[in-house]
Amino acid sequence: MYKLSIVIPAYNEERTIHLILDKIKKVDLTGIEKELIIVNDCSSDNTEESIHTYIQNNSELDIQYFKHEKNQGKGAAINTGIAKATGDFLIIQDADLEYDPNEYSLLLRPILEGHADVVYGSRFMGGNPHRILFFWHSIGNGILTFISNMFTNLNLTDMETCYKLFRMEIIKSITIQENRFGLEPEITAKISKIPKIRIYEVGISYYGRTYEEGKKIGWKDGFEAIYCIFKYNLFA
Repeated sequence: MYKLSIVIPAYNEERTIHLILDKIKKVDLTGIEKELIIVNDCSSDNTEESIHTYIQNNSELDIQYFKHEKNQGKGAAINTGIAKATGDFLIIQDADLEYDPNEYSLLLRPILEGHADVVYGSRFMGGNPHRILFFWHSIGNGILTFISNMFTNLNLTDMETCYKLFRMEIIKSITIQENRFGLEPEITAKISKIPKIRIYEVGISYYGRTYEEGKKIGWKDGFEAIYCIFKYNLFA
């Protein structure tokens, strides 16, 4: 039986962490076990209490919990999760409700069928539901993906997506250095350099949040991402 490691970086997500865990719990992946790895990046709210309560009330789930004593950023939390993962495949799951765990099977299919080593879930292809929010965010995502594709020679439609599913040996073969939002172009640059890597893309739904609902990314993160595209494609 295969095992899917689900790495969940969490920072100040007390309002939604139990909801995303409920969604993951309900996902039926026939023939595949689920391993949940939650990394609390030194949240200042009651995220930790919410997680402990959930674990106590759902002892049948395979949940590992780790906490950073200092806030280090999403990339550091993901690195911790990758280091602790023991599955055959790994996916990154944000603790908010923007991405739907019911679509794990869509991302797994190209790997299980022997076609792919890495699968990106694109918010900009396919006929699945997408919440209509910020025009300039979509333009920014398109620009970042375009610049990244120029250097990696890939034809991705959504480089910045959270949903990236990997064969475990692929993600463990790279080290993530970026602690913030530069990690997406860094990961893409590094896996694109792996000889004979097979990267696929599938359409997913997207339930984006507003800033009032807790969205954290801003325009400064876009400039950081551009810097990282150049850094990891030209100098790494």
